[in-house]
Amino acid sequence: ASPTPDASPLDRMRALLAALGNPEQRFKSIHVAGTKGKGSICAMLDSVLRASGQRVGLTTSPHLIDFRERIRIDGAVVATETAADLATRVQAAQQTAGIETLSFFEAVTAMAFLAFAEAGVDWAVVEVGLGGRLDPTNVISPRACVIASISLDHTAILGSTLAQIAAEKAGIIKTNTPVISLSQPLEV
Repeated sequence: ASPTPDASPLDRMRALLAALGNPEQRFKSIHVAGTKGKGSICAMLDSVLRASGQRVGLTTSPHLIDFRERIRIDGAVVATETAADLATRVQAAQQTAGIETLSFFEAVTAMAFLAFAEAGVDWAVVEVGLGGRLDPTNVISPRACVIASISLDHTAILGSTLAQIAAEKAGIIKTNTPVISLSQPLEV
């Protein structure tokens, strides 16, 4: 059972970000999707970019101990006060945009993009939450897309075959944007 082609989750995310002043447009990004290895790839990209002197935002999920692990700037989690302020501002933007309901992941993604823009990061490394095509992170215009190893996961949502799952994850690919993929099974 593949997701429906309904783009309303992305429309909702775009409206929320517009109410926040489109923070996702104020930094370069790398978008990472896949089944296994996304977090490791994101950590390596973050490390390489920071080692080259860039200011870097990193958003990953899930968190292991502290919610703030989902939003890092130059390797450090955002301060508790900053996270609370971001959450309040995202909630206000939700009301301004007339959005009745936001998912937890939509809110956190908006918080991360806002934090990155306000911190003046040069780059953001953005890990997809689930799938890719309809994931709330898929509103960015990345400089590159990375596809980690793809295998069966979230089959009730993404599809029951590797090809269906791969199609959902490939939904992050944008025209004229380089794509780096790990070696994949033939069906992918």
